[in-house]
Amino acid sequence: MIVVTGATGNIGRPLTQALAEAGRQVTAVSRHAAAVPNGVRHVVADLAEPAGLKPALAGAEQLFLLLSGDLHATGANPADIIGDAAAAGVRRVVLLSTLGVVTRPSGGTRIAMRALEDTLRESGLEWVILRPGGFASNALWWAESVRTQQVVAAPFGDVGVPIIDPADIAAVAAACLLDDRHTGGVYELTGPEVITPRGQTEAIATALGSPLRFHELTRDEARTAMARSMPAELADDTLDILGSPNPAELRVSPDVQRVLGRAPRPFTDWAVRNADAFR
Repeated sequence: MIVVTGATGNIGRPLTQALAEAGRQVTAVSRHAAAVPNGVRHVVADLAEPAGLKPALAGAEQLFLLLSGDLHATGANPADIIGDAAAAGVRRVVLLSTLGVVTRPSGGTRIAMRALEDTLRESGLEWVILRPGGFASNALWWAESVRTQQVVAAPFGDVGVPIIDPADIAAVAAACLLDDRHTGGVYELTGPEVITPRGQTEAIATALGSPLRFHELTRDEARTAMARSMPAELADDTLDILGSPNPAELRVSPDVQRVLGRAPRPFTDWAVRNADAFR
């Protein structure tokens, strides 16, 4: 059995679907009740309280571990989840980390994630580590303003990074869970090209078939908006990357191609598939 945490999100949902379609027994874990594919067991658990995950781990062989933002808070100890997985007899863990552990190794959230990577490596379990850069789905932050005002409001309009489609992260995770050859792999996951917020706005407008206006926010305005849905430190980290990406953050990684045998999907593809969210 394979346990998928964050199973109703932008990565966990397609990952759960892919594993179910591959004929695997899957337990989908999320904080709230949700619809899951036929044949998939659903368990409600909050990973901020690792003990709540123990029932889901019973009988599991593999675990996809996606940590929510509150697990980076002071006093959180996500390493407990690794210990609980080992105690439950889990054989392999695929950890969703972040590219920031190598591109910007200082900072509390990245130090904590690198420590979790080290814990996993030293656990005696089989492991795979995925390090994605920015997500294409972060554009959903703009959905309401696009629907109501035909406006995308974002900082650093002409500064881009190679954001990745979460569906590609899910596809790589599925491959790592289904194929033992990936054990011990560390994969850096990006999209196929650098794209700016202004470029993303154009792609969404094309997908919708209607024009959109781009409004550039100041850093302070963006930080205030982001801090409503994430820790302030994480908002600052994100804005540092978006505003002044370093060469490592601008690099297009070959790892999606390496794992899947195809190029990562461009943002234009994501925009077409998710156009209804902006209508």
